[in-house]
Amino acid sequence: MTFKQFGFIGLGVMGEPMCRNLAIKTGVAVLAFDLDPAPLQRLAAVGVRAVKTVREAAEQSQVIFLSLPSGEAVQRVALAADGLLASVAPGSVVVDLSTSPLDLTRQLAAHFAQRDVTFIDAPVARTRAAAEAGTLSITVGADAVAFERIRPLLATFATDVTLCGPVGSGQVVKILNNMVLFETVAALSEAKAIGERAGVDASVLFGALEKGSADSFALRNHGMKAMLPQAFPERAFSVSYARKDLSYALGLAHDMHVDARGARSVDEWFRQAQESGLSEQYWPVISSLIGAKR
Repeated sequence: MTFKQFGFIGLGVMGEPMCRNLAIKTGVAVLAFDLDPAPLQRLAAVGVRAVKTVREAAEQSQVIFLSLPSGEAVQRVALAADGLLASVAPGSVVVDLSTSPLDLTRQLAAHFAQRDVTFIDAPVARTRAAAEAGTLSITVGADAVAFERIRPLLATFATDVTLCGPVGSGQVVKILNNMVLFETVAALSEAKAIGERAGVDASVLFGALEKGSADSFALRNHGMKAMLPQAFPERAFSVSYARKDLSYALGLAHDMHVDARGARSVDEWFRQAQESGLSEQYWPVISSLIGAKR
């Protein structure tokens, strides 16, 4: 099917580069909305047209992408009196690239289905640099027909696009991916602190772990690139955002009657980081708390 126009709601750290890649690689007109005028001004250079309301983007687009900071924000945009549900045309597709709770995702899908609109969850993983390069990983919850319809669009900003099952399944996989990542970094932080106090340089420790069975993406990226140089910038994936995602995993664990005590331990470190004024720093900053002498 040929699409004539896309809508893109949310042009933050990840949304702006995804919108840019979508516009450049498809050559299709994109109507974009964000409360911040700066990304809209930058995207104008690639032909993205700014609109003043969500309604304006929704009414004129066949596919509407959401890249918002939380499930709560997705809910507000979707269910507001002049929001997506009230505005989008029957036959359209709404693609949620945000990380949102499973129950909310399925509720929204049911609401949109009543208007003959397909709602797909497609949360993105990896970094802003990956979003800019078009090399994100996306986990999708959709039926097979809807997935094939939007897969070429997702491929404009992702190299790995995985259909995980029916609507909501993409959120489950993304939430659990982040949970495992957070717990792995907490384990690396403990190992770093113990090793250093036992007289082993952390770079030597991590280099040896990389060659053994403890090797992982978290070690090679969060460990080597953030924890060793103590680089925890702002405007990266912050403690606040990480704790939000972990709260979704903990809520899902509760609903599924699973004792996720490892995840609860990480949540406690996130809480302490927030109380220490570290909310906006890159989330592996918890390693500095885990390594602090008691």
